[in-house]
Amino acid sequence: MNTMHSTYCSFIALLLLGTSACTTPAPKGPVSNGDVVISVFDTCHVRFDTAWKKGEAPDTYGLLRLDAGRVVMTKITVPHFDKRVDVHLRMRLVSLGDPWDKAGSLFILPGADLPLFQQVENGTLPMDTTGYPGVVAQAGYAPAIELLRFMTPFGIGHFSDTARVRPPIYVPQWEKSVTWEADITPLLSALEGEVWLGCYIDTWTKEGFSITVELTFDESDIAGDLVKKQQVLPLCNTVRYVHPQRAYAAFHDGPLDVPFNLPDSAKDVQLHYITTGHGGHEGGDEFVRKENRISLDDSLVKAFTPWRDDCASFRRFNPTSGVWRVKTKDYHGKPEEQSLASSDLSRSGWCPGSMADPVVMELHDLGPGEHVLSIAIPEAQQWDGKANELNHWLVSAYLTWRE
Repeated sequence: MNTMHSTYCSFIALLLLGTSACTTPAPKGPVSNGDVVISVFDTCHVRFDTAWKKGEAPDTYGLLRLDAGRVVMTKITVPHFDKRVDVHLRMRLVSLGDPWDKAGSLFILPGADLPLFQQVENGTLPMDTTGYPGVVAQAGYAPAIELLRFMTPFGIGHFSDTARVRPPIYVPQWEKSVTWEADITPLLSALEGEVWLGCYIDTWTKEGFSITVELTFDESDIAGDLVKKQQVLPLCNTVRYVHPQRAYAAFHDGPLDVPFNLPDSAKDVQLHYITTGHGGHEGGDEFVRKENRISLDDSLVKAFTPWRDDCASFRRFNPTSGVWRVKTKDYHGKPEEQSLASSDLSRSGWCPGSMADPVVMELHDLGPGEHVLSIAIPEAQQWDGKANELNHWLVSAYLTWRE
C-alpha cells in the first residue's frame, strides 16, 4: 500500500466520518471507498456514578451513557467497501484511579437507530430482569456482537508512579497504559452502515478508566480484488450491558440453548466463541478449571477448558496487584520464600491485562434450516446469593459464513 495515499485517505476519512470522542464533537457521514480510520472513543471516561440518569439522551458529542456510566455508546457510520478490506481494532486503556482488575467488553448493535438497551433502562421496553434479558435473540432484538473481550489490569497508569510495591526485578518499570489489538475482518458486514458501538467496564468506582478506541479499514490496492460477501449472525451474549440485567449464573442449572436458522446460501460456516469465568475465589468459576462443551443439534462440536497459566507475563501492567510471600522449596528441597502477586495467578481464560481471543470452530457440514446451539459448563459453580461469591461466565457467540 502507498503510505502517502494511506495517510491521506485516513485523514479525509477522519474528517468526514468524524469521531465520537468524549472531548470534541465532529460531523459524521459516509465517505467514498478507500482506506478509512475511525476514532470511536478518544480518552473517554468510563466510570460508575449514580448521578447519571437512566436512559438519558446522547450528549452534545453523541455519547450515550448507561448503567450509571459503566457503559458508553456512540453511533458511527462505516462506508460500504467493494474491494477486499482488512478490519483492525485498537484499544488503549488507562486507570484514572480504579485499582482493581475488571471485566470489559467492546460491542456493536448493528442497524440500530436507538439502542434497545436505552429503552430497557428507561422502562419503555419492559423485560424480565430475572430472566437475563438480551442473552439470546427475542422478538425484534438480537444480542450484541462482541468485538473485544478484555480485562483491565490492576491500577495501570494512575498508580504506575505511586505504587506501594516496587516492580519485581524482572520488570524495569510499571507500564503507563495497556493496548489491545484485534483482527475483526469477519465482522465487516455487521459494521457497514450505521452502528452503535459501545464499551462496558465492570467498574464500581467514580474514578474508573480512560479508553481510546480506533477502527482501521485497510482496503486492497489490487484491481478486481473484490470483497467476499460474508454474513454475521449473533447467537448469544451473557455480558451484563444494561442495568436491569443480572450476571448470568445459570450455567450451573443446565446448558444455554440457542435456536437459529441458517439460510440456503450459507457456505463455510464458522462459530466464534468467547468465554471467561469469573468470581467465587477458590470455590468459583475464576480460579478453578471448568470445561466448556459446545454442541449443535445434540452433537458435540468442541469441548475444552479455558485457562491462562501465563498471567505472570502481564506483571508489568499491574502496579496495584496484591503481593504476598509464599513458602516453597528450591530444586534441592531447601525451604525458601518467593513473592506472588494476585495478577500472577492462573484464571479461567484470562489474565489481568489480557484480551480473550475468540475460539473459532469450522462448521462446513452444517446445512441450511433450523438448528440449536447448546453451550454447557457442567461444573459451573452455583451462586450462593452472596455478592462477594458471585460465580458467573461471560460467554458470547456468533456465526459467520460466506455467501
